[in-house]
This record gives sequence, structure tokens and C-alpha cells, in this order.
Amino acid sequence: MEKRNRKALAWSKLDNTAILFPVIASSQMSSVYRESVLLTEDIDGELLKKAQDAVLEQFITFRMRLKMGFFWYYFEENDRKFPEVHEESDFPGAYINKSRNNYYLFRLTYYKKRINLEVFHALTDGYGGLVFLKEIVYEYLRLRYPEEYKDEKHKLSPGVFMDQEDSYIKNYRKAASLDRAYTPTKAVIIKGEKVPAGELNVIHGYLKVPELKTLCKELDVTINQLLVGVYVYSIYKEYLKGMSSKLPICCCIPADLRARYESTTMKNFFVVTQARFTPEDREYTPEEVIKLVAEAHKKEVEPDNLDAILSYNVSNEQNIFLRPIPIFIKNIAIYSVYHATSTTATTTMTNVGKVEVREPYKKYIQHFYGMLSMSKGQNIKGAICTYNDTAVVTFSSCLTDVSIQKRFFQYLASKGLNVMIENNEAEEVTDKGDTDGTLSEV
Repeated sequence: MEKRNRKALAWSKLDNTAILFPVIASSQMSSVYRESVLLTEDIDGELLKKAQDAVLEQFITFRMRLKMGFFWYYFEENDRKFPEVHEESDFPGAYINKSRNNYYLFRLTYYKKRINLEVFHALTDGYGGLVFLKEIVYEYLRLRYPEEYKDEKHKLSPGVFMDQEDSYIKNYRKAASLDRAYTPTKAVIIKGEKVPAGELNVIHGYLKVPELKTLCKELDVTINQLLVGVYVYSIYKEYLKGMSSKLPICCCIPADLRARYESTTMKNFFVVTQARFTPEDREYTPEEVIKLVAEAHKKEVEPDNLDAILSYNVSNEQNIFLRPIPIFIKNIAIYSVYHATSTTATTTMTNVGKVEVREPYKKYIQHFYGMLSMSKGQNIKGAICTYNDTAVVTFSSCLTDVSIQKRFFQYLASKGLNVMIENNEAEEVTDKGDTDGTLSEV
């Protein structure tokens, strides 16, 4: 296989979050997330490949391959040919077989008007993936419409940094104990009949941000608190059937730390916060659950608590007694801890945030999406992505039952919001949405 000519290969350590993913990743649990963009016209695969290659030359983060040392995994710059770009043929979030992907840890696919970037989480988090995806889209549009963008030079957008700092280590401080004890506490686990191995049930819901803001003002919560609260309520009503539970419904909510620590790193830099709700022996209204969940999560994202979570997570890595232990022993220990804590969370809801796009390219971009793959103990997850006054809530699940997702969108519709639903089961597209599945109103 032809290799690309490079004088020297760069290398770097895995950040504190990335250490976990090589240990747990498998065909059943891929540790791959997806970020997608929907354009206004069908994708030209050849031009997309050219755009990927041009941008990849400038993104060292995505040019890395995973190597195993004696004590730790590490990244080394990949000198192989850049990966191919294919029309999508598999279910989203599938395991990235490195040997079939020239040892790159991401893949780029397309389907009709949609471009999909799927990333092995050890490389970077959703922030880093989104920066990379947007630059590919810009370059693709420059290639697609050369006359229109003749004044747009082939270079990265202003304000894009290739920072490879390990912001966990830089900002690590020994901290006081966490308010939320780290002693594993079991949570409700959503079980049921599963779809065939390797498949995912994906549902997108399109919501108008002004309508969401109106409802948030009425309930005195943020959009994130509202959507997480409705999600928890939906689990309570559909899975627990409105019954009391000794175990809490625990929703994990990743919190990006870049703003707090003034970081521009392209590596992972987030911590996982939680929102817990333990239903007692009484009936709860949706609004009660939303407010209880919001209050629980407010405490989690207090600055001192975020500092404490970061410090707790990094402290084990910094333990000088653990450093000389061979990697195969570390891997056993890491997987054992991961397995033991897999029953402490019910689900995850991540918010990619509001996606900002450079003005010259906006007219060709319709929507952005985020999507999470499954992890041990979590058979359904949610992701929120906002662009141009539309919030897309995407649920991915390995279960056949979609009653939780239906309850989620039905509640929002009952409050007067216009909700459009799309799933990945259908083969045809309605004339409403320029999307890839069937759009229907709730």
C-alpha cells in the first residue's frame, strides 16, 4: 500500500477521557459518535473526497492512528493514504475497523444530501468533530461552486485552532471531595427486545427554537433542562409506567469545559454530569419532573463541582504508583471499573449546542445532527443539535420499543410546539423535509 511522504511522524498521549475508549471498544459497543449536516443538493462523492483530503492535511488531530505501548496507548501520526469516502451503506455509529480504514479513526460517508462524520471518541469530542466537519463542508462547497467562492481561499476558517493541549492535565488541581459521592449507585436500566445486532433505531425530531424558548420561559428552565426533563419524564411514564422506584432514573449530561478553562484544545475536554430523579409512591406531572431534574442538574454544573469532577477523573491517571504497571494489567482494571459502573446510569443526553456557520455558506446548509452509539447499560441515548432556529433532537436506540421517544415528542406537541418526526426505517422521502426518512407531524 502506497504511503504518503512525511519527514517525521508526530505522536501524542491520549487525554484523560480517551484512555477508556480503546479498552471498551468492540463491534457491539463502538464508542463512535456521529455528526451530520444536511445540504440543499445531493452530494458529489468525488468532490467530498477531495474536500476531506484537503482539510485533513491541516488537521493533525484526525491524522492519528492508535498504537499500544508497554504502559499506555498513544497516538502516532498516520502516514498511510487518506481513507476513502463512501456512500452510506451501514447503520450509523458502527464500529470503525481500523485495518479496513487505513488505520484512521474516523470515517466520512454521504447519502443523498447528507454528509456524515463518524469519530472514534478517543480522538476528540463533539466539539472537535464539529470543527472538522464544518471545514470539510466549506471546502466541499468551494469545490462544488468554484465561481461563487473564488474569493474564498483554501485555508482554515479564522479562529480555528489546531491546539493539541491536554487540557485535563493542564487544569488539574487537587480538589476537595465531590458533593456527589463517586461510590457507584445503581440506576434504572432500560431493557427490552433488541433490534438485530449492529443495527440502530434512529429518530430525529425537529423543533422550532422560538417555540422552545416560550415554553422554557413559562417553566423557568433552560432549553437543555427542558429537554432533559421531558426525556426523564418519558422514561418514568413509559418504562416505569408511572410507578415508584428504589433506583433513580439517572441521565448523564456531558459538559464541555472549554469555556470555563479558556481552552481551545481539539482533544477531548468534557466531564459527565448527572441529573437524577427517584420517583416516590405518587403521581408526578411532567412539569414537576422537569423542575426536579433542572434543580438536580443545577448543582452538578456549579463551577466548584465541575472542578472537582475534573480533578477526581485525572487523579487516578496522575497516581505515580499506577504509571509503571503494564498496559495489559491497566486494561483489565479499567474494564472492570467500567463494567462495575455500567449500571449507575440510565441514559445519556448530550447537547452539541448552537452550530454557527460562516455567512457565505449558510444558504447551502439546512440542518446539523448529532448522534450517540450505545454503551454498556445504556440502550437508548439522545443528542441535541441547534442550527438556524431549528433544534434537532436525535434518539438512537438498540431497542425495538420506541414508546419513550414517542412520549417525549407527544408532550412537546401537547404544549403547542410544532414537532416533525423522521426515522431511519422508511425508504421514501416526503416533499416536506428534504431528509432521508419519513417526516410526520406529531
